Amino acid sequence: MDVGIGLPAAINGVDGDMLVEWAKRAEGRSFSTLGVLDRIVYGNFEPLIALAAAAAVTERIRLMTAILIAPLRSNHALFAKQAASLDRLSAGRLVLGIAAGIREDDYAESGVDYHRRGAELDALVQRSIDIWRGTSPDVGPAPSTPDGPHLIFGGNSSAALSRMAEHGRGWIAGGGGPEQFAAGAQAAQEAWSAAGREGRPRLLGLAYFALGDHAREAAENSLTHYYSFAPPYAAQVVAGALVTPELIAERIAGMEQAGCDELLLFPCSPDAAQVDLLADVLGK
Repeated sequence: MDVGIGLPAAINGVDGDMLVEWAKRAEGRSFSTLGVLDRIVYGNFEPLIALAAAAAVTERIRLMTAILIAPLRSNHALFAKQAASLDRLSAGRLVLGIAAGIREDDYAESGVDYHRRGAELDALVQRSIDIWRGTSPDVGPAPSTPDGPHLIFGGNSSAALSRMAEHGRGWIAGGGGPEQFAAGAQAAQEAWSAAGREGRPRLLGLAYFALGDHAREAAENSLTHYYSFAPPYAAQVVAGALVTPELIAERIAGMEQAGCDELLLFPCSPDAAQVDLLADVLGK
């Protein structure tokens, strides 16, 4: 199982220098992927821009949105151009994890109808794929990856899984432990087979981590703030944060046994020393 690491792009107090240093260290410690989260009504860095900064200082590591709330990108041609540009700038390292999202305030601020987000996502995906395949040759650049960046879909609804099976390379869980992941992964594989796809989808998971002397405090502060819109859920996420080497090793073993192909570990602290602490735990 591959293990990727998140950029601290959604943590209070992070700045550009921190993101760049984090990306450099992650590249040097052999993580598989750099991931970013997405929100509008929050003080995070915009995901594609954050990944562009990371692309400029790395050469090997994959760059992934995990996930991008894609329907908020209502100018489909512009989104396709942005994604293709980042794919070209990174020599084909971009992976687009996308989903509809559940935060109504993000939609209200963006002027996008929350109740049509599934239809908007379908339209965006189809238009973007058409552009990446060259059906609108005046909209460039062409992506480095043939037919466009690989698409990974989030969501557990039947519509989300059908969308993944039709257009995606895989599915990403929104969090939770190995048991929750296994249930979602089974549903994703069933949708994949029902669509007549050969093989199986790539299956990804995510978790939050913090290490060091103040790990629990960092997890509580960061995750309580990020999930402040849903306090009971925030408490659940905080309780599940991986704040010791033993918890990280246990989660990795459990996710691998559940069939996970790649686990993305998102930080609760912007301190770039967290990259090395995690790499040391993993033996990277």
